[in-house]
Amino acid sequence: MRHLFFPALLALLAAGTAHAAPQVYRIDPVHSSVVFNVDHNGFSRSFGRLRITDGSVNFDPDNWPASSVNATIDLASVDMGDSEWDKAVRGSNLLDADRERSARFTSDAVEKRSDDEGVLHGKLTLRGVTMPLDIPFRVNRVGKTIYGLHTIAGFSANIVLDRTKFGMTANTGSIGTQVSVWLEIEAIRGGESPASHDKETPHARAQ
Repeated sequence: MRHLFFPALLALLAAGTAHAAPQVYRIDPVHSSVVFNVDHNGFSRSFGRLRITDGSVNFDPDNWPASSVNATIDLASVDMGDSEWDKAVRGSNLLDADRERSARFTSDAVEKRSDDEGVLHGKLTLRGVTMPLDIPFRVNRVGKTIYGLHTIAGFSANIVLDRTKFGMTANTGSIGTQVSVWLEIEAIRGGESPASHDKETPHARAQ
């Protein structure tokens, strides 16, 4: 009887400690933003926005180290609130979007620091330069939308980048070198309806 009992007990213990595979979420470009600001000659901090065009979050709320992130940012989408300024920031002295349109972040590890905060350890490729990058982040909420159409994982993060390390060494006398970046990310669980189907209007009926 013992030779049957112990293998069964070991199997139960193994099952109890196993983690489910991370759920795959795709980043929703409609409800995700990259917002940055930089000092303008000491007068003010100028704000801009970039668009995430593609990306995924593999997230296991019970096993953060098994999670991963990758994202593609469209540098040509930069919006500074003025067409001439947009053109200058897209140009070769700064983002150089004509030569390399996209920036990419890929995680190497995910560290959990509290119930809702952690750090993404990975690499950012920008203007052809790849640098290690650690991004502190917060898990805001994982759950169904108010209309019940799909499941969302929402995250916030902020970092400071030294633009000169990515080759953006122009205009250091008038534009700061330290760029503050905020990321607001919503990601939709794989296989569920895209964000464009989630009509969040006052007349929509909650499901």
